[in-house]
Amino acid sequence: MKTIKFFLVVILLLVFSVATSQQDTVALKKDSVMVIYVQISGIVVAGSKLEPVPFVTVLEKSSYRGTSSDYYGFFSFVAMPGDTIVFSSIGYKKSTYVIPDTLSNGRYSLIHAMEEDTVKLAQLDVYPWPSREQFRDAFLNTDIPNDDLARAQNNLNPETLALKQEAYPAGGSLNFKWQMQDVHSRLYYAGQAPPNNLLNPIAWSQFIQAWKNGDFKKKD
Repeated sequence: MKTIKFFLVVILLLVFSVATSQQDTVALKKDSVMVIYVQISGIVVAGSKLEPVPFVTVLEKSSYRGTSSDYYGFFSFVAMPGDTIVFSSIGYKKSTYVIPDTLSNGRYSLIHAMEEDTVKLAQLDVYPWPSREQFRDAFLNTDIPNDDLARAQNNLNPETLALKQEAYPAGGSLNFKWQMQDVHSRLYYAGQAPPNNLLNPIAWSQFIQAWKNGDFKKKD
């Protein structure tokens, strides 16, 4: 899909260049010398893939005037015949292009290919110990700590949590919860006597079962 869009843009540029080739040359008279200005338009592509290169810096070598290509590699600015255009971008080799000095109209289109600049470094192995003896000693004698799962299981141990619960007093949120529960119970039984579990057979059954299970024995 990108290749189709790229060739469509190239065709439109060429048609536009041909359609405007009959226009008068853009010239200004400066100090009795006719100075020709050319509208330079083009696309920067990667030489190996022919894909547009975005955000390339395009400068005229002598005056440092220029622009940068857009996301699709297109650029356009004003220069003069014979100027040297410098293309530079990170990851690509810097290249130049000389505008022909035989132009007879005020527009010029080009497709500039840039060569990728790839640097491959040699493989480097990094070891935490300078010698085999130190590595052997560390491998045999290093005390490896528990992993995250083991530490989480130790922190969630029921006995540890029970000890922490007894050691820490109730906080403000817990006291507020108890207070609200008490207020709710008093409002629920407002105007009537609250239930008395003294004659509740279910409560007596639970009490006897807990007694048989030894829940009321003193724990060491």
